[in-house]
Amino acid sequence: MAQDRPRFRAIFISDLHLGTPGCQAGPLLDFLKHHDSESLYLIGDIIDGWQLRRRWFWPQSHNDVVQKMLRRARKGCHVVFVPGNHDEFARQFLNHNFGGIDVVEDTVHVTACGRRLWITHGDHFDGVIQHAKWLAYVGDHAYETVLKLNRHFNSLRARLGLPYWSLSAYLKHKVKKAVNYVSDFEGAVAAEARRRGYDGVVCGHIHHAEIREVGGTLYCNDGDWVESRSALVEHHDGRLELVFWQAGHGIEARPQRVAETV
Repeated sequence: MAQDRPRFRAIFISDLHLGTPGCQAGPLLDFLKHHDSESLYLIGDIIDGWQLRRRWFWPQSHNDVVQKMLRRARKGCHVVFVPGNHDEFARQFLNHNFGGIDVVEDTVHVTACGRRLWITHGDHFDGVIQHAKWLAYVGDHAYETVLKLNRHFNSLRARLGLPYWSLSAYLKHKVKKAVNYVSDFEGAVAAEARRRGYDGVVCGHIHHAEIREVGGTLYCNDGDWVESRSALVEHHDGRLELVFWQAGHGIEARPQRVAETV
């Protein structure tokens, strides 16, 4: 029956960074509790192996997230894991299935209206990751410092009854080099999807949620669960939408340069 169908045809999430204090596991669990789907794509940096190698951090809420995904798979949801650079250790298990979750290098999702979307984390299009990994580790330390400030800042906002607001995301949007980096990344990923003959691409990696056309190719980034608490969803008619989760307030839809019903 129609009313028995999952709320969404597909959900795409990435960059959870389980194993770090910055991971917003509570809001993520709340989101997953209220939104089921036929397919769930985990598009990289689900577990932060970089941080865990430096310092072990694994509270119960992070374990609950993993258990939630495994339960989804057991109940018939098609769960696909595409490892990223922070959980690159999982790339040694490509084309294996663990607890009902398929681990693949990349994959293709066909929407209800027939669009073929390439699913990839996106780190292969990051020059820093590919050619100067040491610099990426330095940047990771600096990023964690900003996120720590972000947590204290939002604790104060919560006590004042104000909604969550990401200081780190704000800085990314204001710093010219960061803006240029995002634009270059989006162009490179979209161009590769176009070269491969796909209608669009869904990726993560840069923690910048977006849906837009890039050179005639649909570019979708599902954001993250460190800064933006965002996911890309496909409705049963094939419409794609970015949603942002505010704990206690539900979904907040934000307007995109390409309509959220692309």
